[in-house]
Amino acid sequence: MEDNARLRLSHFQGEQSQPLIDATIGAALDDVAERYGDHIALVVRHQQVRWSYRDLKRWADGFAAGLWQAGLRPGDRIGIWAPNCVEWTVTQYASAKIGLILVNLNPAYRAAEIEYALTKVGCKALVFAHSFKSSRYLDMLRSLIPEIGKSRSGELHSAAMPELRLLICTALECHDGVIRFQDVAEKGLRVVREGFAWPRGLKSSDPINIQYTSGTTGAPKAAILSHRGLLNNAWFTGQICGTLEGDAICVPLPLFHIFGMLTGNLLAMLRGAKIVHPGDAFDADSVLSAVEDERCTSLYGTPTMFVSELASLEERPRDLSSLRTGIIAGAVVPMELLRRVMTEMNMTGVVNGYGMTETSSAIMVTSPTDTAERRVTTVGRVVPHIEAKIVDPAGTTVRIGEAGEILVRGYSTMLGYWGDPETTSKTIDPEGWLRTGDLGMFDESGYGKIVGRIKDMIIRGGENISCGEIEEFLLLHPAIESACVVGVPDDRYGEELCACLKLKVGSHVKEREVQEFCKGKISHYKIPRYVRFVDDFPLTTSGKVQKFLLAKSSAQLLGLINPDL
Repeated sequence: MEDNARLRLSHFQGEQSQPLIDATIGAALDDVAERYGDHIALVVRHQQVRWSYRDLKRWADGFAAGLWQAGLRPGDRIGIWAPNCVEWTVTQYASAKIGLILVNLNPAYRAAEIEYALTKVGCKALVFAHSFKSSRYLDMLRSLIPEIGKSRSGELHSAAMPELRLLICTALECHDGVIRFQDVAEKGLRVVREGFAWPRGLKSSDPINIQYTSGTTGAPKAAILSHRGLLNNAWFTGQICGTLEGDAICVPLPLFHIFGMLTGNLLAMLRGAKIVHPGDAFDADSVLSAVEDERCTSLYGTPTMFVSELASLEERPRDLSSLRTGIIAGAVVPMELLRRVMTEMNMTGVVNGYGMTETSSAIMVTSPTDTAERRVTTVGRVVPHIEAKIVDPAGTTVRIGEAGEILVRGYSTMLGYWGDPETTSKTIDPEGWLRTGDLGMFDESGYGKIVGRIKDMIIRGGENISCGEIEEFLLLHPAIESACVVGVPDDRYGEELCACLKLKVGSHVKEREVQEFCKGKISHYKIPRYVRFVDDFPLTTSGKVQKFLLAKSSAQLLGLINPDL
């Protein structure tokens, strides 16, 4: 790790002793299948799938060739709208093998959201599940595209979505106007056997993935990512975590999110490790059962997932002796939670990290070799070949130990937001620095700490207050399991603090007791004016708290805004 020590500025660069990988995702899968062909690559428990790397390559090749036969070409966008399933992973690798741009679509999208997502980037094909939970995907598509079933299967012509020409359903049943995933793959397998001419000229710098931002604060933007950014971020994260070919990684994260797709699927593939998907959606008991049955050595998740798993363990103990490590990220990780994961789940080598969609995932990661104190108080050091600095509102790099906005640049930076050059230019400056919108600080050794978001600040009477700081403090209360602090309107101060708390099972505490707990330990203006007790928080499917919804409902319940708004 190098730093500007002579100036004592918060500007660090990851080590560069290893060269970057210059390959496409498809070429990387071919290489791994050649080296680890008989190793178990993919376990999808709810579909009873257990594939070797040779199996995974075979089906990825077959589906890729089938898509090519259907008329898709490099640069075309193909959406995937489904919960975690084997077809998701196959589509991920198949699209990369022929240079398609995979568009990750949130399984929770409703009709208006999927219409926006498909038309925003001009998807030519869509792979989708027939239904999931209360979502009836095919019904929603028919409501948007009445032409489905009125033209020959696979030759869609839609007035609303003129670029969308191919609908592929993962269900085994046949539906008018829709092609079965299985049929596309099997046709492609025949073509491969007969001698398929794979496209030439695909480059590591090509766009290969579009990730919509999670939408916790507004309309999603479409971040464009490259083979190079995704592969190298996955490779170096695996190196930091010490992932080996004999590891089994349990990944209950949604694959549409970069944490699941990259840090899960791609990282495991590059290391020749086994990846285990415990279900089509997160369920704490199913996750722990998968860890126990598959003897997983590593477990990934967001803080909210680990909170649920710890609660499940209290009700039903599990044999987690095979675990040694894992990654907990996706949101700010409370120190007390990380300590419990290390001690109660046998994950002594668990690492904490910080990243974002626009940087192809990881920016900073702790290491299993870091002290426990480092891993519970920081998000680690800057990953290899990435540069990060902390700046003040004027853009000046701040001193070590001072807080400011985190800026990042390097190979992993997105290529831009699709069809939105104005927002792209506001996010990435002419020198390549990407504004994260997150507030952080570095210590002298280059370990970073996240202290909040620029938009996750409450301005109370002119005082800037970090919600994350107060949430960390509230978790020290023995009765509080989870805490989320939001701002609500106030006539005098502009905003006041409202603490929304989820209590541990069997615990009881009153609003006044929480406020008394804060007195004398944090500044008076940081003590929440209001305290709410909740059963759950509104979450995105990637496990992030939707604070704008929580703030609105809190203000309504407290009578501070019109309940009909």
